[in-house]
Amino acid sequence: MKMARPISCGLVILLAAFEPVHAADKKAPYPTMAPLAQYMMANPADEIALARSAAPASISNDAEILTLTSQGYQTAVKGKNGFVCLVERSWESGFDDPGFWNYNIRGPLCLNPAAVRTILPAARERASWVLAGLSREEIEKRVTVSPVANMAPEPGAMCYMMSKQGYLSDTGRHWHPHLMFWFHRGEAPNWGADLPGSPVLAAPGDSGPITLFFVLVPKWSDGTSAMEMHS
Repeated sequence: MKMARPISCGLVILLAAFEPVHAADKKAPYPTMAPLAQYMMANPADEIALARSAAPASISNDAEILTLTSQGYQTAVKGKNGFVCLVERSWESGFDDPGFWNYNIRGPLCLNPAAVRTILPAARERASWVLAGLSREEIEKRVTVSPVANMAPEPGAMCYMMSKQGYLSDTGRHWHPHLMFWFHRGEAPNWGADLPGSPVLAAPGDSGPITLFFVLVPKWSDGTSAMEMHS
């Protein structure tokens, strides 16, 4: 499985690249950005609820909630615990991901305070470029030189991605519930990442010297079991 880094790390990594595009495919299914309205959720209350589903209620009920507007991610609900929950869109996936402009993608995640300070700014910046009408190629160029996009993750930066309602790809839907941790590259051996039987996966970011670690967990945020899912 190929993965890019959520929250631009950009906010992410969307897990939007579950299956590769074969050479026989004549064209990518989402070659360019669709009309902005297709990336929006019609009912803000639905987006708030979806964002909260990223983490257990004990965390998300007191978190700040962001929703995507024509002006970027805006605060819809003020929080009390330092966490921020939002729903990421397809442009947080890797630049070579065929689903980069997939308007169906909805990835709920809830960032802890360290990630809010050092990961979230890049997600908001990338969204602003998208809303300004930049192409994928133009965004990629900006990411390589942006101090915000290349900000070092603060120690302890992590997020919850445990929503059963998420839509992460046309083939993988919500994938597995998991936690994500941002670190400098070179840490994979210290985590036992990607070794046989390890629940830890590692993915390099598309900008900066960062690796994102995914730790699979056995339950969705609502407490129901995810053990019946296929790997």
